[in-house]
Amino acid sequence: HADDDELRRTDSAQLASFTLGLVAVDAARTAGHTPDVGAGHSLGELTALVGAGALEVPEGARLVLERGRAMVAACEANPGTMVAVLGLEHRRVVDAIAAIDGTWVANDNAPGQAVVAGTHDGVGAAETMVRATGAMKVIPLPVAGAFHTPLMTPAATHLAGAIAATTFAPSTVPVVANVDAEARTEGFADPLARQLTAPVRWRESLLTLAGLGVDEWWELGPSGANLLAMVRRTIGDGVRVGVHDPAGVPAE
Repeated sequence: HADDDELRRTDSAQLASFTLGLVAVDAARTAGHTPDVGAGHSLGELTALVGAGALEVPEGARLVLERGRAMVAACEANPGTMVAVLGLEHRRVVDAIAAIDGTWVANDNAPGQAVVAGTHDGVGAAETMVRATGAMKVIPLPVAGAFHTPLMTPAATHLAGAIAATTFAPSTVPVVANVDAEARTEGFADPLARQLTAPVRWRESLLTLAGLGVDEWWELGPSGANLLAMVRRTIGDGVRVGVHDPAGVPAE
């Protein structure tokens, strides 16, 4: 049991999200739904790897804990923040902040939806610049640091050691990695180790999934809606099912 303050901590929140994701995956599978391919956004990549059989649940949970604790330490060593930038294409965001020290595009989530992360001063300057460039809205994110940027290097180094001590099995279905938007059934360790300091290429990952023939999209996790909204912006209309608890699983 954890209270609200505890759940807002990066490490606690990640373990809670991972657990809820696996509950939803198990509920879908129990109801007879079998995936053809998988992907996970940021932490969700670990959930996807467990769901695809590449990691056992205890190993996945151990990596989630190692990842979360390392990120907390990195946030304390290298303070930072993140903002969502809406209404500006990815390339224009990249160009707008290129000259600002300590800032990076951390997520390319969907057309007109990116996330900028970095030092507090850098992100403040970036917010001014993207607004001047034409962003419709800039939204501060309730996070503890600048994830998916070089400010997470200490965490990535620690996580790489934990990953090196982990045994991965070939996955039962391809899983698309955040760092390169490529589908694979083995060789998960390297992209997973690089994920904390590399941008999440989610828009490209969705295009990869569509290229593999995906036409029914399931979001299995705590929100049940955020990623499906990104699918809609990137791919267009299709069958979309959002599941965040066992009661939400539709009949086969």
